[in-house]
Amino acid sequence: MVKKEGKFKWLEEGEGGRPIILLHGLMGGVENFGEMVDFISEEYKVYGLDLKLFEGSILKVSVKSLSDYLYEFMNHLELSSAILLGNSMGGHIALIFSKEHPDMVDGMVLTGSSGLYESAMGDSFPRRGDKDYIRTKTEEVFYNPTVATDELVDRVFEIANNRVSILRLLGYAKSAIRHNMAEDLPKFKMPVCLIWGEHDKVTPPNVANEFHKLLPNSELHWIPLCGHAAMWEHPEEFSKIVLKFLSNKF
Repeated sequence: MVKKEGKFKWLEEGEGGRPIILLHGLMGGVENFGEMVDFISEEYKVYGLDLKLFEGSILKVSVKSLSDYLYEFMNHLELSSAILLGNSMGGHIALIFSKEHPDMVDGMVLTGSSGLYESAMGDSFPRRGDKDYIRTKTEEVFYNPTVATDELVDRVFEIANNRVSILRLLGYAKSAIRHNMAEDLPKFKMPVCLIWGEHDKVTPPNVANEFHKLLPNSELHWIPLCGHAAMWEHPEEFSKIVLKFLSNKF
């Protein structure tokens, strides 16, 4: 169920348990969490926040401003605390938010998170007008290239051919590099579940190991035959790991 109130737009499913807020990545949206929401919302209240990455003032393009947006959203819903589940840049937003508002974060689930190693833009700039190139780069996000549907490729192609959207992408990418979390992670006390695709090319396995080493209260799970968006490629397996983590910790 998609809801809109004021400047916020979000997906809302489920009834009981602690609230879980989903945070999507740079090239994605709430829809990236797909079937996973069905599994998780059987036991927990799930909110999938639309981060509106390509809306609003271009002067406010930063991961810090997105953390502030999350703070406003939680206040809007009168949520005193929640579990944050972030993919890619969404994980980075969760980390910045947790640094600034640790009392509002019960725990985190990070998958393919940025914050230590930034390669979300890929190794080359999106080429405007070259749809085959866009398809190839989109397919590289997944272990199984067929997950990159025509609809997804069209969305990325549209972004790559919009000058303002490209400026926003660059702004977020530079902001992510500036907000490296390596020195902050050892101070985090909340439980963190790291779920990583064994074949993640965007944030490779060594990044997961580094997160695990730096976060004092973390556990690391691997999903085989999986790329950068584990919750999308393997929603059932991903959800089982999340639900077990939550039942053990809370």
